[in-house]
Amino acid sequence: MAGGAEIEVAASPDLNGKAEVCNGNFHPTAIQLEPLPPVVSEHPAERKDREIVLGRNVHTTCHSITEPEVNDEQTGDKEAQMAGVLARYRKNLMERTKHHLGYPYNLDFDYGALAQLQHFSINNLGDPFIESNYGVHSRQFEVGVLDWFARLWEIEENKYWGYITNCGTEGNLHGILVGREVFPDGILYASRESHYSVFKAARMYRMECEKVDTLISGEIDCSDLRVKLLANKDKPAILNVNIGTTVKGAVDDLDHVIQTLEECGFSHDRFYIHCDGALFGLMMPFVKRAPKVSFKKPIGSVSVSGHKFVGCPMPCGVQITRMEHVNVLSSNVEYLASRDATIMGSRNGHAPIFLWYTLNRKGYKGFQKDVQKCLRNAHYLKDRLQEAGISAMLNELSSTVVFERPRDEEFTRRWQLACQGNIAHVVVMPNVTIEKLDFFLSELVEKRSTWYQGHVQPPCIAAEIGKDNCYCAEHKSNK
Repeated sequence: MAGGAEIEVAASPDLNGKAEVCNGNFHPTAIQLEPLPPVVSEHPAERKDREIVLGRNVHTTCHSITEPEVNDEQTGDKEAQMAGVLARYRKNLMERTKHHLGYPYNLDFDYGALAQLQHFSINNLGDPFIESNYGVHSRQFEVGVLDWFARLWEIEENKYWGYITNCGTEGNLHGILVGREVFPDGILYASRESHYSVFKAARMYRMECEKVDTLISGEIDCSDLRVKLLANKDKPAILNVNIGTTVKGAVDDLDHVIQTLEECGFSHDRFYIHCDGALFGLMMPFVKRAPKVSFKKPIGSVSVSGHKFVGCPMPCGVQITRMEHVNVLSSNVEYLASRDATIMGSRNGHAPIFLWYTLNRKGYKGFQKDVQKCLRNAHYLKDRLQEAGISAMLNELSSTVVFERPRDEEFTRRWQLACQGNIAHVVVMPNVTIEKLDFFLSELVEKRSTWYQGHVQPPCIAAEIGKDNCYCAEHKSNK
């Protein structure tokens, strides 16, 4: 090798079964220059054959990575090209944000003050309450956020354990894992309208799972829960309780669930309840007549998403459980000089700072104001839809407005609506204004005038939202 010593690496072990040490003097700058791997190209017809039916194949619009030219350090062409891509991407984000209604993300935030921290690799690996040898962390912010939620859910600082998760799904995975560790032979019960991550947890942990029927509102049907509990009285119960279902925003009645367990002969030491409060877990404490989520009740854990109602710009969440429960799955890790009790190893250390920043700025009064605005605007949207003859439903404790699924997929994609079967929904968040709702309504009404002409009639969705909320030809005539 020109300018450096030759390097030999033995391909086989020696007679003692040990690998041979490299021969010759090693030069740290000696590298083997290999040709770049060729780009695998496809015939257009082949690419079309593998397009995903349920969505767009992102390969058709992806930003490919290209190697810089040899003289790029002098010309700066690569930097200019990337700057152009990012500028166009930012413009696209601004446009998509204007037409965002179907997913529960609060886009009303300003974290400019935190830009100064983006230069640091902040990692909260290990237990939030045990400082590891890695010093670039944000545990002091993380524990402050956890204490805030512990007060909200009424559990003493020395009685709880929790951490900032990477998303709402991780909170569910952790909460159900704790339940499984407390009751290894327990059966998981969850309503059919629970988030898909709950059933993912059942598959991951090889748990026996009972899907419980729901009411027309989307709330768990405690009469069906009773039947399933009585059929498995010999095994402990692990329950997922929804504090706002994904599609209809229905809130399971926690008190009724606990009462059903007790009436079926399950003492408090034979069941574990995880409360999935992804979106509404932070809204419900500020809604009158809403069931109260509190550790003063016999629940095991609660999780919420941080990127939904709070408005964190990256996916994250909060998971809190009882200290006595988490001890069953934690173990010391010498390498970390900490304890492992989370789902993930490395955890985003920036997320706790964003959450801390928002909680400090808004406080309980700020969130209460946001909740009132969301519920008021949600009722406005539901009323306007029904006035226009469009089937629509809104649960009393929710800001998720359910209505008939648009016939035009381009319209659905434009407004980023989440759909399931014959229904779609709009999740009214703090950034959703009356003006935005009016804009959406005017477009929807105009489109419907072209979708439904002659013999083509709007679908009947009474089975999904109830007869009183359905405005199809049959049910509209009865109103």
